[in-house]
Amino acid sequence: MDVYEAVTSRRAVRGFTDEPVAPEVLRRVLAAAAAAPSGSNLQPWHVYVVTGAPLAELKKRAGERIAAGDPWDEAQYEQYPATLKSPYAERRAAFGKQRYGALGISREDVEASQRAAAANWDCFGAPAALFCYLDPTLGRPQWSDAGMYLQTVMLLLRAEGLHSCPQMAWAKFPRTVAEIVSPPEDLILFCGMSIGREDTSVDLGRTGRAPLEETVTFVEG
Repeated sequence: MDVYEAVTSRRAVRGFTDEPVAPEVLRRVLAAAAAAPSGSNLQPWHVYVVTGAPLAELKKRAGERIAAGDPWDEAQYEQYPATLKSPYAERRAAFGKQRYGALGISREDVEASQRAAAANWDCFGAPAALFCYLDPTLGRPQWSDAGMYLQTVMLLLRAEGLHSCPQMAWAKFPRTVAEIVSPPEDLILFCGMSIGREDTSVDLGRTGRAPLEETVTFVEG
């Protein structure tokens, strides 16, 4: 698979088979992803890979919290601004309409929307998950570095025939994740990532992208 195919075929998959992912594949991907760029080579990411019984236990505990109506943990960082201005608000609304529309869920059906969202904490059935932690004393450039690292991971997973779904949703339950992975107390959970083989019977469509002219300006001479 060439780079262009990896980029264009990567998407947030929200339906996985339970076929295990070989440990050596995950190690190969993460070893290669370490080459991702970071300012002054800080490599600010701290990654935990969870599979098997520990992942099953994590899903169980998260599911129990959801079933009990347990509120989310105190936010460790702001995921979105309180008010999104144009064009970001429209893009977010379009995404929600497409995602829940593909599931046959209307905007007014709050209960069904909550059930669909709860699939996040089952990793959409994936047999492997990655959790990325950051040191909160670092700045925005280092968060950007982590994003480049995670994108590198996702593209390498495509090269292995695997799919992924990056999930800030897991940052809602950092306490539960910490019970399983035991991170140092001075780190915060940035996101999770579900990893596995796509369940092709789950078709939620592909999220569109803004036209090039809307996001890119060529200054030519």
